[in-house]
Amino acid sequence: MKQPTTKRGFSGKLGYVLATAGSAVGLGNIWRFPYLAAKYGGGAFLLVYIILALTFGYAMIMSETALGRMTGKSPVGAFSRFSRRGLVRAGGWINAVIPILIVPYYSVIGGWVLHYLLGYLRGQSAAMADDAFFTAFLASPLMMELCFLAFALMTMLVIFSGVQHGIERVSKIMMPVLVVLSLIVVGYSVTRPGALAGVRYFLIPDFRSFSLMTFVSALGQMFYSLSIAMGILITFGSYTGRDVNIESTTAQVEIFDTLIAILAGLMIIPAVFAFSGGDAAALNKGPALMFVTLPKVFSSMGGAWIGILFFLLVLLAALTSSVSLAESACATFEDELGWSRPRSAALMSVILVGLGSLSCLGFNLLSGVTPMGMDILSFFDFLTNSVMMPVAAAAICLLILFVIGLDRMETEISSSSPFRRRRVYRIVIRYFALVLLAVILISSLADAFGLIHI
Repeated sequence: MKQPTTKRGFSGKLGYVLATAGSAVGLGNIWRFPYLAAKYGGGAFLLVYIILALTFGYAMIMSETALGRMTGKSPVGAFSRFSRRGLVRAGGWINAVIPILIVPYYSVIGGWVLHYLLGYLRGQSAAMADDAFFTAFLASPLMMELCFLAFALMTMLVIFSGVQHGIERVSKIMMPVLVVLSLIVVGYSVTRPGALAGVRYFLIPDFRSFSLMTFVSALGQMFYSLSIAMGILITFGSYTGRDVNIESTTAQVEIFDTLIAILAGLMIIPAVFAFSGGDAAALNKGPALMFVTLPKVFSSMGGAWIGILFFLLVLLAALTSSVSLAESACATFEDELGWSRPRSAALMSVILVGLGSLSCLGFNLLSGVTPMGMDILSFFDFLTNSVMMPVAAAAICLLILFVIGLDRMETEISSSSPFRRRRVYRIVIRYFALVLLAVILISSLADAFGLIHI
């Protein structure tokens, strides 16, 4: 197939790798990964996660990136290139709609992070250690909206700047800074009295703590963390040149993403051990770990600076991911509607503000609106991550298996480099991917309806 030409694109391999790593490294790594690891066995969870990332995650990243480069299109155009049939095209639209729905509520959580960073900068570390601080913030529609809008503005300023001058430039600055900040916070966390017990819990597998939920939660986290089935990887793949080694760049993204997840675990879990002595109640705080438990930990450490560094780190990670989500959405508008970058970004801004404001109000003025018993933000999260993303990934696998063909995909991947893990790729896509996606979908639905608890 002749490679389509496009004015969009990364300047080179480094820009692509850092932008893709930036899309993967976000709240999934620094907020979600540590609380799941703390809850589901520490080292056992980490080991299962790494195995899944190097097999299933690898195969899905390769597939989406190759699909984007092969077609030079965002998700809808990529699917339509191989078939105009409604069912196939619907698979592209599912992949395209997901980032449009995610970035608004993701930006709301980014606003929470910004609020905490500003609180530490204002010297409110003692107040933030009180459970009532977060509760009062959620109950304030004005403060919630202002923080959300500030984060959304940062995201869209990058998007209006384009690929090379926006996403690529920001990623080249933010990703090295993020690593440096991570190392500083980890160094402080693991040297607190009692923290080494947390390091052992997180890094050394104890299979007595392994359970089915360890595997299911690690599988879901791997899916969430690597930006699979969000349209991002297909879009970024369409921006790459024929000279980019898809396999080696995928390996670099895997390593970078997993490294940040491990560093996040070393920032948070040892600190919680130092604070609580490894108390199960503290480790099982779940999503509240970062916004409720960690401020208590930082307050006990006696310095606001650690809170400033940590929430600055989380803010940078959240911003790189929100930019990638918004870029994927804008690429769809450009490709499918034939619009310019400014016009597409303007439409995404309207959607972002509208749906994001709805998620903000779901905690206060619209708290009585509870679809499926959830607040509005949680409902959007459930709809996209638990239902649409497994379906979107399954659509990609079915497209490869029954429309494009594995041989054709392998030819695309190997056209710019040796395909060293060809056997792993073929086995995962042919035999395991759809089964694992069914596990994610079924377990997520069972959790939502109270049949199991993830």
